[in-house]
Amino acid sequence: MSHNRPAVAEEVVKAQYDNGIQSGVGRSNKHESADKHVSGEAIFIDDKPELPGLLHLVPRLSEHAHARIVRLDVQPCYALPGVVSVLTWQDVPGENDVGPLEPGDPLLARDRVDYLGQVIIAVAAETPEAARRAADAAIIEYEVLEPMLDVKTAFERGSFVQEPHVHRRGDADAALARAPHRIQGAFHIGGQEHFYLETQTALVIPGEDRSLQVFSSTQNPTEVQKLVASVMGITMNKVTIDMRRMGGGFGGKETQAAGVACLCAVATRQTGRPVKMRLARRDDMRITGKRHPFYVQYDVGFDDRGRFCGVKIDLAGNCGYSLDLSGSIVDRAMFHADNAYYLGDARVTGYRCRTNTASNTAYRGFGGPQGMVAIEQIMDHIARELRLDPLELRKRNYYGKTERNITHYHQQVEDNLLQEMTEQLETSSDYQARRTAIQAFNAQSPFLKRGLALTPVKFGISFTSSFLNQAGALILIYTDGTVQLNHGGTEMGQGLNTKVAQIVAEVLQIEVDQIQITATDTGKVPNTSPTAASSGADLNGKAAQNAAQILRDRLTEMLCKLHQCDASAVSFRNGIVRVGDKHYTFPDVAQMAWLNQVPLSATGYYRVPGIHYDREAGRGKPFYYFAYGAACCEVVIDTLTGEYRLLRADILHDVGASLNPAIDIGQVEGGFVQGMGWLTCEELVWSDKGQLLTDGPASYKIPAIGDVPPDLRVTLVENRKNPQDTVFHSKAVGEPPFMLGIAVWCALQDAVASVADYQLHPQLDAPATPERVFWGVERLSEVAHDLP
Repeated sequence: MSHNRPAVAEEVVKAQYDNGIQSGVGRSNKHESADKHVSGEAIFIDDKPELPGLLHLVPRLSEHAHARIVRLDVQPCYALPGVVSVLTWQDVPGENDVGPLEPGDPLLARDRVDYLGQVIIAVAAETPEAARRAADAAIIEYEVLEPMLDVKTAFERGSFVQEPHVHRRGDADAALARAPHRIQGAFHIGGQEHFYLETQTALVIPGEDRSLQVFSSTQNPTEVQKLVASVMGITMNKVTIDMRRMGGGFGGKETQAAGVACLCAVATRQTGRPVKMRLARRDDMRITGKRHPFYVQYDVGFDDRGRFCGVKIDLAGNCGYSLDLSGSIVDRAMFHADNAYYLGDARVTGYRCRTNTASNTAYRGFGGPQGMVAIEQIMDHIARELRLDPLELRKRNYYGKTERNITHYHQQVEDNLLQEMTEQLETSSDYQARRTAIQAFNAQSPFLKRGLALTPVKFGISFTSSFLNQAGALILIYTDGTVQLNHGGTEMGQGLNTKVAQIVAEVLQIEVDQIQITATDTGKVPNTSPTAASSGADLNGKAAQNAAQILRDRLTEMLCKLHQCDASAVSFRNGIVRVGDKHYTFPDVAQMAWLNQVPLSATGYYRVPGIHYDREAGRGKPFYYFAYGAACCEVVIDTLTGEYRLLRADILHDVGASLNPAIDIGQVEGGFVQGMGWLTCEELVWSDKGQLLTDGPASYKIPAIGDVPPDLRVTLVENRKNPQDTVFHSKAVGEPPFMLGIAVWCALQDAVASVADYQLHPQLDAPATPERVFWGVERLSEVAHDLP
């Protein structure tokens, strides 16, 4: 044992102690699966070796947006070779509903379909091809009903999945009545397909006592566990969810992964064989919900300087046919309808509109981006009315630090970094000189026009459903000094496991390569919250930090007893534990703990303190803190075609004390490009019958490498620890950077506005596709000659 280590070894150990660990918090460690991703060795569910007897499940989808099912005949399916079972709603042993918050999402349609693409049957066969042929052979006859497809029509007719909700501060109507200036407007914000590389996938293996082992590509293992148990009519302890990694999620696998897992479970029960379902891309895009499209109306008053004097905003979200998470998503859009600005007397109303489309769901930002786009449209509209630089107008309306710092839902904006961040980015991006140069360029360029915008981001961090702000972790130390780590978060490529391992390494003062991350497993950490709301590292990292600290304290207590000293004599550093003048390796201490009967496993738990929201009153403190960012973007448009390019983007983003700068910068870059795609090229199109026409990569255009600006400059705010007691004073980074892409959309509108000498606002719907840019130019060109 280390007590008898030779003197030379003691010197080596002591020398190691004097160095710091190389892979703890604040280091730019590479993603823990980076090598496996690049080499193709990373194992996703569809990569697992096929089990004996494995069946493949394929769905048959509704061909109408709203209809009664008058005949369903699955017997022709069984005539095809390889078919083992055909599932209808009658085969579901428990509840035929997978609604996450309330019933309304049938697993398999019964007597009615509510959107084109709804699952009616699922065929289990020996091969996916056989299952597909058999699913197509089923006979389904309908009585077609009139669908509701348009969010504006649903809004006007009061077709809602949930009652409207209001945030109110002061008297907006009175303030509007006395405002020196007043504008109104309305526009549409489009949805967005998640387009994760790995489609919805699950594998279910039957076990003893009706138990089920479920491998699910999900952001919410506990939700899948609950719903599989409910659908199967069994208790949750019979269901174990295993989730090692996802090939992308972006919110699309928070609730909508459950249906695929539940269908596999039903087929497994019926056949007694393992069953896998991996949706084809077209089926995935037709079945699953998207980012909520919104219809926005506003009525805004302002003074001669452009400061708000009364604000009324109506946010109508297209929820699809059922609730899903739409209540909380529209709430978050309302919470972010101020973005960075003090609204004063304001009324923000959120409407949750029911249409006959797939039930829309969580997507990066969770409604927040739609609320921010609404207020940024308003800011640009006011700037054109007053002929002000839009950046100057924005700065005049920023929240103050000691006054004008109460939101329309009555939370105080604390630790506001936006004024200094804007000043820093305005200087580093050379905004003022470029604004002057662009105006000069546009004055002499008849066909090409440039646009520039600098927009801020203030994003609230926490689940607005406060009970979700909790997490657990399990850490095991083995006698060779290695560590196994499990937590309730899910890894979807964002680097969560890497960050949590760094946190544990920092607490225990060992290198990350001594820590093995295991799959998220409901049999190890129960009752987990979804990995969403940018909370993955905040919640699970803090839980893991607490578990690691418990173990470190146990080891310290043991060493104090063995050496008859107090805790101040014990320190951990770089894999070495010093007790007075003695030095032990971490494996030595682990072995000592086992011999002295000290437990080497610990669970950690964390809940976010101090947040609350009174929904009935529409006020409270729903967010633990705010993350801030700003982006300055320059574009050029061709007024003859509407085509455009993003020339340069300067980004400054606040992540507190970064846990891993490389991963955080990657998240900022990826979030920005994804946000830009939502507001430029990613257009969802439905037919007048409710069929999604953009149902594959040939028709739905996500940003490509050529869309990334040739000049992209990303900087993290330095030396600004999160003043809240987050894990090592870091800040969330998953969702906030997404809203940086709004600057591209505003820059496009700036370029179009130059056609009318910046006196008119183009009021473009989002996404600002080349067609919309072209028609915006045409509209402004028609009236430009009448301007003074």
